[in-house]
Amino acid sequence: MSKYARKDAKAYARAHLKGIWAAALTPFTATLDLDEDGFRENIRHWTQGLGIDGLFIAGKQGEFFSMSLKERKRTFELAVEATPGGHHTILSCSDQNLDTVIDLARHAQAIGADFIVVHAPILHFHKAQDETVLAYYNAIAKAVDIGIALWSHPDSGYLLSPQLCNRLADIENVVAIKYSVPRPMYTELTRLAGDRLIVSTASEEEWLDNIVELNWQVYLCSSPPYLTQTLVDRRMKEYTELAFSGKVQQARLVRDSLNPVREALRSTRPAEKPHSHQKYWQELLGQVGGRVRAPLLELTDAEKRATRAAFEACGLKLT
Repeated sequence: MSKYARKDAKAYARAHLKGIWAAALTPFTATLDLDEDGFRENIRHWTQGLGIDGLFIAGKQGEFFSMSLKERKRTFELAVEATPGGHHTILSCSDQNLDTVIDLARHAQAIGADFIVVHAPILHFHKAQDETVLAYYNAIAKAVDIGIALWSHPDSGYLLSPQLCNRLADIENVVAIKYSVPRPMYTELTRLAGDRLIVSTASEEEWLDNIVELNWQVYLCSSPPYLTQTLVDRRMKEYTELAFSGKVQQARLVRDSLNPVREALRSTRPAEKPHSHQKYWQELLGQVGGRVRAPLLELTDAEKRATRAAFEACGLKLT
């Protein structure tokens, strides 16, 4: 059952969709089964250890495209059960089949998730897609009460324009957007719809400037919150809190001190292997990484050696 009525979705989001949210990788065992214990362990570490405010579950980072519908629902359940009070969940219901999206959305609502996120659909043979996209999100919104975050990314083959997003923001339970677009586009959307739509983007390097210049309230979201932080080195959380409290110069110093960590991740990540690279980095941090499922590729031994060397030299404190 939904935590709130549809009419209260925007207010609930404004109150709770804030701080640092992370997009979870999904751990798979050596036999490529869902590693339920490992997933629970990671969630405990991310929320209780690193102080991450919310978790984005079963998105592209989470390899939703390689999971069955049953597995996706199970991943939802694990996340909601394992996330402690004071922390929140946003569950990715993205799919090309609208019935599947709605089925997942209803399940997310029934188990007590805070929000769902739905990727803009891939539209074959379409060029002027605005009315199609409006109808698509309206159909989802009418089927559930839970707050919906839009998600626009080049993978769809097009980007939602700020003007279209401004129209979508009028839907009663559309509450936010993960807007993976150039900065001028999300700046324009913030100007147009910031009163009705919580705007964010996945770029951690832009997060501080977006707090300061655009008055953003949430980082929504990618893997840096748990790849660039440890129990004794929570610099992303530190600079975020400094920025929220108006200590901008101090925040910039802390943010910039993470540049060697960012460069270590960037320079060793094979372009075609982001998932396996991040999972290996998790293992170096003591988290549960695990295997990736096809069609994703595993790292070679040479790629692992290069990643380990960069990890050990990047200055991230482990103890």
